[in-house]
Amino acid sequence: MASWPTARRFCTGMVGWDATHEFASDDFVDQIAQALRNVVDVLCAAHAGPEHLVRMTWFIIDKRAYLSRQQEIGAVYRAIISRHFPAMSVVVVAGLIEDRAMVEIGAAAMVPRDPDAALRQ
Repeated sequence: MASWPTARRFCTGMVGWDATHEFASDDFVDQIAQALRNVVDVLCAAHAGPEHLVRMTWFIIDKRAYLSRQQEIGAVYRAIISRHFPAMSVVVVAGLIEDRAMVEIGAAAMVPRDPDAALRQ
């Protein structure tokens, strides 16, 4: 049986708090930036990076804030994730489990089992 040349990595429940589970800001874009940094941190711990993302699902509590601040959101996204754009969904929800959370991000990544294989070819 052949094995997949990639390994899947999943991270869910990334909200806009820091490593000590504290929210530094109640600003919508600040929380998105921190949640994205949290996604990158989890990917790095799994020997992956933003370039390996294949899907992201964002759960937000404020549609108006998302729509009115798209330029700012795009700027922080590009600063943290770069110009890699996996399949993405944004879902507006009535609330999140963490009371101060304004966004929660789930992500899936596909990581080469042998990341140096391409370099050897």
